[in-house]
Amino acid sequence: MNKFFILPFILCTYFLQAQTQTPADYVNPFIGTSNYGATYPGAVSPTGMVSVVPYNVSMNEDNKLNTDVGWLSNPYVFQNKVLTGFSHVNLSGVGCPDFGSILLMPTSGKLEVDYRQYGTSYSEEQAIPGYYKNRLDRYNIQAEMTTTTRSGISRYTFPEGESHILLNLGHGLTNESGAMLRMVSETEMEGFKLLGTFCYNPNAVFPVYFVVKFSKPPVEHGYWKKMKELPGPRNQWSKTSGKYKQYSSYFKEIAGDDIGAYFSWNTSEGEQIEVSVGISYVSIANAWKNLRTEQNNSSFDVLRKHSYDSWNAELSRIMVEGGTKNDKTIFYTALYHILLHPNILQDVNGDYPAMESPLILNQQTGNRYTVFSLWDTYRNVHPFLSLVYPEKQLDMIRSMLNMYRESGWLPKWELYSRETNVMEGDPAIPVIVDSWLRGIRDFDIDLAYEAMYKSATTPGKENKLRPDIDDYLEKGYVPIKQTYDNSVSHALEYYVADWNLAQMAKAMGKTEDHERFLKQSMGYKNYFDKEYGMIRPKLPDGSFLTPFNPRQGENFAPSPGFHEGSAWNYTFYVPFDTKGLIKLMGGKKVFVNKLQKVFDDGFFDMANEPDITYPYLFNYVKGQEWRTQKEVRRLIQTYFKNEPAGLPGNDDTGTLSTWLVYSMMGFYPVCPGDMNYALSSPVFDKVIIKLNPEFYKNKQLIIEALNNKPGNNYIQSIAIDGKSLKKYFINHQDLVKTEKLSFELIKK
Repeated sequence: MNKFFILPFILCTYFLQAQTQTPADYVNPFIGTSNYGATYPGAVSPTGMVSVVPYNVSMNEDNKLNTDVGWLSNPYVFQNKVLTGFSHVNLSGVGCPDFGSILLMPTSGKLEVDYRQYGTSYSEEQAIPGYYKNRLDRYNIQAEMTTTTRSGISRYTFPEGESHILLNLGHGLTNESGAMLRMVSETEMEGFKLLGTFCYNPNAVFPVYFVVKFSKPPVEHGYWKKMKELPGPRNQWSKTSGKYKQYSSYFKEIAGDDIGAYFSWNTSEGEQIEVSVGISYVSIANAWKNLRTEQNNSSFDVLRKHSYDSWNAELSRIMVEGGTKNDKTIFYTALYHILLHPNILQDVNGDYPAMESPLILNQQTGNRYTVFSLWDTYRNVHPFLSLVYPEKQLDMIRSMLNMYRESGWLPKWELYSRETNVMEGDPAIPVIVDSWLRGIRDFDIDLAYEAMYKSATTPGKENKLRPDIDDYLEKGYVPIKQTYDNSVSHALEYYVADWNLAQMAKAMGKTEDHERFLKQSMGYKNYFDKEYGMIRPKLPDGSFLTPFNPRQGENFAPSPGFHEGSAWNYTFYVPFDTKGLIKLMGGKKVFVNKLQKVFDDGFFDMANEPDITYPYLFNYVKGQEWRTQKEVRRLIQTYFKNEPAGLPGNDDTGTLSTWLVYSMMGFYPVCPGDMNYALSSPVFDKVIIKLNPEFYKNKQLIIEALNNKPGNNYIQSIAIDGKSLKKYFINHQDLVKTEKLSFELIKK
């Protein structure tokens, strides 16, 4: 291992030495903080609104702070060396910059409020679920943090002398810099900060309200504001441009862009000062309610233990035996990442901001969730939640339907009650249908069908989810009209949605709708080009795009018709009709050879969502299932590791982590709405999934791997409660009624 990576893992393993280890003991929050995984090691509670995260930046070639953070999509990157604060609102595993805001920064010595000047190296990093710690080298300050669901608390241990805590509202990832700050007592401050323009959508802007409480009064405090560049005489720039101007503590409040506040003490050696921060997306008053209700004057250590215990309870839904310590670490860290998003939106009193609306509504029961990266998560995260955390999934479905009630549309990529319109398709449909078919039904299915039918049929520009629906309905495909318009990617997602809607119509006895949407879903065949044996973009006149390079789009290069990928990354993504695709390609042998070529020739992209189902497609060809077992094990061993670069790319709010958890357990949902799991060889000797008795009759499901020795990666036989299973699929309803699913493994 690179020496650069060693220290955090030596420190982190300190927490893994107890004789009796619980699931939370295995979590390594540093996994995914490199290689564009976009995760963070900061403190957060399960599905929490608040996360307290170290915000670090890199140095440029001139050994100066790199202030160009526009390319970053997360506040922490393992390789970055300079800490500039601890942010309190953050996103995990996303591909666009936003949040990373409301930064606290402890310093000592002379006061400095310019983050380009006060950054510091840091050491002695530790991270476990619900807790983060490091030492700020320049200031000799120990920083610790933990959270409740809606608040954070930081504990700073200072050296002797002049010490400060800075609250910086101008620094961060968000593209908005407007804010307001107000002192309300010697130890309390409140305000709001604008967040938004996720993936540069100018309409996705909203305020976050916050309150701050110090454990002791400062001896001095004040504000600052970064002065903008102003033209001087003869269009010369002002000499004071880009400087920070400090304001007296006599000011009660300040508002504007790039503002902040400082608080100063004369500390003794080892003196500790705690800072509590409450957050709300409704009001300052609610931020105070969240802080006071959840922290309730409890000590830092009590809150830290509560956060850790809550994580351990959630992670203990799945218990594993066997495997190596690294196996358990990557497994439970992946499960940890799954439970970060979607996260809770409503305040302790139930208030939340309505979708695409200025209204404040109230959640009477359950949780209102936010951060729905549905293009990613519909594929596996939501089916997984339906199985292991069905009570959460039910609240998420209800949240999505309430978004429809409030805005008139189901969400696509929703962020704190704003639609960002990121990525493709109509992804709420497969989430809702899949949940219903798995037995999660305590929601208004008639309203759900109304919402799904609306997005699948509303014509023209009035359709906010399917902007190119007119061509899709008229031609059966979306023609390419601009060089890089993602037309094929759009249509492939519509086919998945329509196939799911057809299944829902069938379940509800809507025969005509079932036939209609099923027929629409088969439109993918319009794109199949027999010359290449692949999906190929089509022009409005029905001809195929020429010239055509199936590899164009690799490594995120622009590609006509495809979003973030090539034709190789999309050709096999018709998971609802793999048998039909096999026939189109010319039969089983051709299909298997072409699919194997994807892996052998390096066309497979583990970090690209349409690809992640590929290794399981060999199960559709009898006698070739061993290839699934081979490729799944190889991908686990190649791309998922106990190190910062231990994810193959952007986690996409838990999507890659969910692939790993499923694959290590030995089964995977190939297509939402299809209740058949594809089977592969489990990594662990035994997996025990504790089922929620309110949703499933069985208390638990046991998956065991017999003869599970190193190198035994292939399945010799499968049994359900002792009865032989001759196929490499198992239906969801059969699985949850099963007490034990057994695999006997061999070497090939």
